[in-house]
Amino acid sequence: MTGPKAFLTYSSSVQVGAQSGIAECKHQFAWDRWNCPESALQLSTHNGLRSATRETSFVHAISSAGVMYTLTRNCSMGGLDNCGCDDSRNGHIGGRGWIWGGCSNNVKFGEHISKEFVDALETGQDVRAAMNLHNKEAGRMAVKATMKRSCKCHGMSGSCSIQTCWLQLSEFREIGNYLKLKHDHAQKLEMDKRRMRTGNSADNRGAIAEAFSTIARTELIYFEESPDYCVKNVSLGLHGTEGRECLQSARNLSQWERRSCRRLCHECGHKVEERRTEIISSCNCKFRWCCTVKCEQCKQVVTKRFCTVNNRNNAQVNNTRRKKHNHRR
Repeated sequence: MTGPKAFLTYSSSVQVGAQSGIAECKHQFAWDRWNCPESALQLSTHNGLRSATRETSFVHAISSAGVMYTLTRNCSMGGLDNCGCDDSRNGHIGGRGWIWGGCSNNVKFGEHISKEFVDALETGQDVRAAMNLHNKEAGRMAVKATMKRSCKCHGMSGSCSIQTCWLQLSEFREIGNYLKLKHDHAQKLEMDKRRMRTGNSADNRGAIAEAFSTIARTELIYFEESPDYCVKNVSLGLHGTEGRECLQSARNLSQWERRSCRRLCHECGHKVEERRTEIISSCNCKFRWCCTVKCEQCKQVVTKRFCTVNNRNNAQVNNTRRKKHNHRR
């Protein structure tokens, strides 16, 4: 399908996929200095997202992955016309003791439609547009790279003498974790500025092609250093870390969460302020025949920690940060 009918058929899946990508972005960076703010979520270079930092690369990759993931899932569930399981390998030997069969998720379909929608946002011919397209492709490749093989046994009395196997999408959280590692090891694109020209000149296109030739399609790339996410910057839409909540001593925290107060507060020149908050919730609920549930109202006092201004240390810490100029997160 092409034209308006295709747009109406797939657009809702594209929208849901993009939203799931942004939700995953906010999860992955919840305790980072840059926490996927709303100002970072414009996906086309002509519509506000002109920066080319490693954080921008993640936004493009995870959004593209979300769109492809949702289209692929909805296709395999029978929710889209003219689309179904990928059975192109069914019957072929996949390995010792198993053959391809079943209903593999149709990632080729998801990839194709994702490109039609998401890549169409990039209308420019400059290095920023090329970088965004590269990172969107890396996001789609992450969906394929994290797929898992599922199998079903066959044989007399459950002997499992042979298995039929198919490929399934991983949970989207796994794709987010995969791309977060790619973000942490993103490669900086080194351009030959002498060959770069404005417009669409042959020199410009040649310099872009040469710079991209040594970078794998699976890797995220950037070419601008990240700004200082500790401080508020209205022009860039950055809120800084003042007022941010951090974690320190709760149970089952990851190492990254346990260090959040140091990273968000102390290293940004702020102090940690504890605030006690009363939370009211339903508790001791009982079922009464028939058919109501009666609950009590329980009060619980919790302590939360927030970054607040520390005027005495601000100047000293800011000077130290400027010297290090290491603002990766």
